[in-house]
Amino acid sequence: MKNILKYSLICTLLLSISLFYSCEDFLEKEPPGAAAGTVMESPEGVEALLIGAYSTLQGAGRFGGALATDWTYGGGASDDCYKGTSSGDQNNFNEVEQYAVLPTNAYMSERWRDAYNGVARTNQTLSFLWATQAGSNPVEESRAKEIEGEAKFLRAWYHFKATIVFRNIPYIKTQEELGEGLLPEEIPNDSEGWDEIEADLQFAVDNLPEESPLGEPGRANKYSAMAMKAKVHLYQNEYGQAKPLLDNIIDAGKYRLVDNYNDNFDMATENNEESIFEIQAATSGSNHSSMLLAGPVMHQQGPAGIGWGFYQPSQNLFEAFQVTEDGLPVLDVEDRKPLAHDMGIGSAEEFHPTEEYLDPRVDWTISRRGIDYLGWGICEGRSWIREQPNGGPYMTKKFMHSFDNQSLNNYGSGFDNGKNFRAIRYSHVLLWRAEVAVEDGDLNLARQLVNQVRERAQKSEVVKGRVSTYIFDGRPIEVDWDQPAANYKIEVYPAGADAFSSQEQARKAVRLEQRLEFATEGMRFFDLRRWGIDGEVLNNYIEQDSKFRTFLSGVSYNPNKDYWPLPQSQLDIQRGILSQDPNFEKEK
Repeated sequence: MKNILKYSLICTLLLSISLFYSCEDFLEKEPPGAAAGTVMESPEGVEALLIGAYSTLQGAGRFGGALATDWTYGGGASDDCYKGTSSGDQNNFNEVEQYAVLPTNAYMSERWRDAYNGVARTNQTLSFLWATQAGSNPVEESRAKEIEGEAKFLRAWYHFKATIVFRNIPYIKTQEELGEGLLPEEIPNDSEGWDEIEADLQFAVDNLPEESPLGEPGRANKYSAMAMKAKVHLYQNEYGQAKPLLDNIIDAGKYRLVDNYNDNFDMATENNEESIFEIQAATSGSNHSSMLLAGPVMHQQGPAGIGWGFYQPSQNLFEAFQVTEDGLPVLDVEDRKPLAHDMGIGSAEEFHPTEEYLDPRVDWTISRRGIDYLGWGICEGRSWIREQPNGGPYMTKKFMHSFDNQSLNNYGSGFDNGKNFRAIRYSHVLLWRAEVAVEDGDLNLARQLVNQVRERAQKSEVVKGRVSTYIFDGRPIEVDWDQPAANYKIEVYPAGADAFSSQEQARKAVRLEQRLEFATEGMRFFDLRRWGIDGEVLNNYIEQDSKFRTFLSGVSYNPNKDYWPLPQSQLDIQRGILSQDPNFEKEK
C-alpha cells in the first residue's frame, strides 16, 4: 500500500509551485513567488516545505538532470549501459557517452539546476523552521530537531549530487548560517564540498531517530544518514572513517537482506527490511511522482512497449554475469567467453540464447531475447528494440513495473509508473564494508560479507520460462513455465578461494560483486573513478565495444576529464564567483 509520504509528495507539488521559483540563478535568497512568512511560519507550513524538499529528490530533468538515479552519468557514461534509442535522439547524451561534453551542453545546466533547486528548498525549510521557532507558534522541540536533521540530510544529498558530477562546487547554506556580508550567490566553488557535506550528515546522525520520522517510509533516519556519510567517506577513499559507520548499521540488526533479490525492484515489496533510504514515487488517477527515467528506459515495442528505448545494457555487462562451472564469477575480462547475442539478427531469424552458466541476477537486470520480460511476455529480440545497431539488443528491467503490478499504476499508460528507487539498501552496506575489509587486509571478513550477498542471490527466485522457440515470426511460442529461463548457477566463495588469496584478487572480487548486484543502478562510473581504474577499464571497454557496434569508434576516455564541466550559462550568471574546471577552461 502506498504510504502517506508518497501521496504527500503529489499533493504538495501544487503548493511547491507557488512556494518556489524557477530562474537561471538558483541561489537567490528571496525567490519571486515565495509564500508569505505569515503563512509558512507555522508547524504545518514548515512540514509542507520539508515535503517539498523531499519531492525534489526525483529532480526535473529526465536526461541531463538524472538526479534520483544517476542513470546518465553513472550508467550511460560507463561500461554498464549505452544511451540506447536511435542515434540522433538526445544528442547531448551522445556527448556524455562519447566523453565529449562541452560547457554548453544543456545537460550540464539541467544537473546544476536540479541539484541546486534541491539545495534551495532545503535551505528555505531551515530558514522558515528557525523563524517559526522564534515566533509564537513553534514546532515541538524534538520534532524541530528532526526537521532540521531531515533538511540537512537532504542538503548534503543534493550537494553530493552536484559534486560527483562537477569537480568543485559552491556549498550553499542559509543566510542565517552565512551571516551578514555574504550572500548565497557569492559563494565560490573552491572545494568539492566534502567537509560541509559531512557536517550536515553528522547533524542528521546526531538528531534523527532510528525509525522513520513520523512513521512515514521515505523519510531519512539515523541509519540513512550513517550510510550516506559512509558513502561520502568512500568517495574520498577514507576507509577508516567509513568503517565505524558501516559497522554501526550492521551491528544494529535493524536491516536484513530480503529473501528474493527482485524484491528490491518490485512495487509490491517497497520500503522493505533491506531499504535504508528509498526515494518514493506514486501515481494517482490524475497525477504522478515518477522516477523520471521510468518511461524512457522501457521497451518501445512489444506488449510492454510503452517506453522510448533508452538506457540499453552493454554486451560487456551481459558477459560480466557469466560464471565458472563452480558457480563463481570470472574476475578478469580477458578470461570471459564471448556470449551469444542477437545483435543484427532479426526476430524472424533463428537465434539460440547462450547455454553458458550465468549468475541468476542477470535476468532480473537485463531484458534479452528468449527470456520473459517481467510477466509481459517472452522478449522477441530485435522487433522489441528501437534501433538495435545503435543501442544493442538489450533493455533494462529494474525500472519497469511487472505485468502483475499494473494495478499499482493508475496514471496514464504506465509510462510514468509509481515505482520507488532504493537509493541505499543493506546490500550496499555489506559490500561497502567488504571493500573496507579488503583495504584493511581482512580478506576473510571481506569474503564472508560478499558471501552474504551471493547466498541471497543463490536462494532467490529465478526467472522462469524455458523457451524452445528460436524463431519469432508470429507463431505460438513454446515455453515451459516450470523451468528456469536459462542455465543459472551461483555459489558462495569457499574458504581458500583464489579470489580472496591476495588483496589484489579480493579487490577484483568485491568490485565485481558490486557491479553485479547494482548493475544499471547509476553507480558504475563513479565507482570506477573513485577506485582509480576508470581510465584502464573504460578505454579497454571502448576498444572491445567498438567491435560490437560502431558508436564508440574513434572514441577515447581521458581520465583527466573524469568530471563534467560546469554549465557555461551558470558561469555567465556568476562571473568572478564560479570557476570552470581547469580541464575545460578553453572549451565552450
